[in-house]
Amino acid sequence: MCGTCGCGSEENGIRIQNPRDVKMHQDKQNNHVHHHHHEEGHAHGHSHSHDHDHGHDHSHDHHHDHHHQTILKVEQDILQHNEVMAARNRGFFDAKNIFALNLVSSPGSGKTSILERTLQDLKNDLSFYVIEGDQQTLNDANRIDALDIPVIQINTGKGCHLESDTIYDAVKKLDLKDHSVLMIENVGNLVCPSMFDLGENKRIVIISTTEGEDKPIKYPDMFHSSDICIINKIDLLPYLNFDLNKLKSYAKQVNPDLVFFEVSATTGEGMADWYQWLKTNASIG
Repeated sequence: MCGTCGCGSEENGIRIQNPRDVKMHQDKQNNHVHHHHHEEGHAHGHSHSHDHDHGHDHSHDHHHDHHHQTILKVEQDILQHNEVMAARNRGFFDAKNIFALNLVSSPGSGKTSILERTLQDLKNDLSFYVIEGDQQTLNDANRIDALDIPVIQINTGKGCHLESDTIYDAVKKLDLKDHSVLMIENVGNLVCPSMFDLGENKRIVIISTTEGEDKPIKYPDMFHSSDICIINKIDLLPYLNFDLNKLKSYAKQVNPDLVFFEVSATTGEGMADWYQWLKTNASIG
């Protein structure tokens, strides 16, 4: 649950699903023919007579400071719980020598496209597992499954980010092998995911050239908490009013240690440098 935006795990209907299991279930359902007989002609007669006489004379004293303190305490408790669970994940990853990456971005940056191309090009060099985070649908998980990469989909419902305890549950379903790479594609959002450590080794923020140069100073927490910034869709630069150096300058103001990769998931331009970084760090991790 996020105390800031108000999304709560308990009410969200979070689902952790393997796309192949879902497809198998759907296939079984399709093999059954269901006949439903509905008796028509139901007559529902409702007659309500309301005679309300409300006399309200309220004197409100909301104690605003106390209310604010309560919200702050709830948020602190939530984040503390998440940190504990993230530490558990980190210990598990360390013990199995798993290199875990948390991919974050706004919707439409090309996160899934970059992930797809990376998996396709490097799946013979590295052992990959993927956790996909979206509010609804199995669309992205199905794209990864088509590459024969083990994948689990987390649908967060109303939630706008992944949390460390659901990552732990998904990891158990994936049954990760030692010396592998876990790619976690977070929900498309540049705000709340910045607050929630998942136990990852590195956080990678992805921004596209179609989004504007000032994203790092508009959403500083995300860029401050990230280790890598992948700038996607550089093939579109000739057609856009976009200053690559200005974007980097803004990002460096927020996080001087940020490492940049300029890529196009569509053409493959710049991906080799990203791959080299990934292979080098995965062997260390």
